[in-house]
Amino acid sequence: MKARIKWVEGRTFVGQSGSGHNVVLGTAYGPEGSTPGPSPMELVLIGTGGCSAFDVVHILEKGRQPVEDCIVELSAERADLEPKVFTRIHMHFVVKGRGLAASKVERAVALSIEKYCSASAMLAKTATITHDFEVVDTASPV
Repeated sequence: MKARIKWVEGRTFVGQSGSGHNVVLGTAYGPEGSTPGPSPMELVLIGTGGCSAFDVVHILEKGRQPVEDCIVELSAERADLEPKVFTRIHMHFVVKGRGLAASKVERAVALSIEKYCSASAMLAKTATITHDFEVVDTASPV
């Protein structure tokens, strides 16, 4: 796996994945406090949520569960001192489908975080990672 980061100006960078996808990243700076894109640490958090969501959907599909949507909401805390690693991460999964089995969703989430998600495995070296989930039955009237 490869990636390339190019400085644009100020605190703005463009990252390019080995597969050719680009993402603008940066942090607020200067008197205007502009933020050109997510910070590198926000991208780490987004990547962790994406890694785990991918796993959950894949596991549910393999189990022939009628998954229609999967959202992961993450909240994180960082250390006060440099290098300001993540110290706590909470992942809340909202999984939607018609007649999804809550036990299957619970298992998929646990397998992702505890076994399959590379990102959460790395972050667990410095952060306490917790999770919960909710199942939304799309067959039920709102």
